Amino acid sequence: MKAVAQRIRELRESARLSQAKMGEIVGVKQSSLNRYEQGQSSPSFETLLRYADYFDVSLDYIFGRTDQPQGRLYECKTRFEESDPELEKFVEMCFDPKSPMNSRLKKTLLAMLREGKK
Repeated sequence: MKAVAQRIRELRESARLSQAKMGEIVGVKQSSLNRYEQGQSSPSFETLLRYADYFDVSLDYIFGRTDQPQGRLYECKTRFEESDPELEKFVEMCFDPKSPMNSRLKKTLLAMLREGKK
């Protein structure tokens, strides 16, 4: 659990939070948080999940299984069909129809989204 102790300390310090403030955020006493960071005891899974949610990192990262905060299995891919009516409707609503650049902006955005699919 040395990796967990190190990661939760690094995360807290990166946000410049005191142990007392971090304890309030994740719902534990400052003394408990100190023991977690010293590797003297282990946080509960609920506490680790609160850390992951607060710092927007994966549990793989907290457990030291990866150095990528997104985790080992994280993969961001835009998923939509070439002619997705919902996506086209959303893009249509994003731009002012009175703008002279309206059609060009919509075409560019749709092209970028489709390119990300490949």
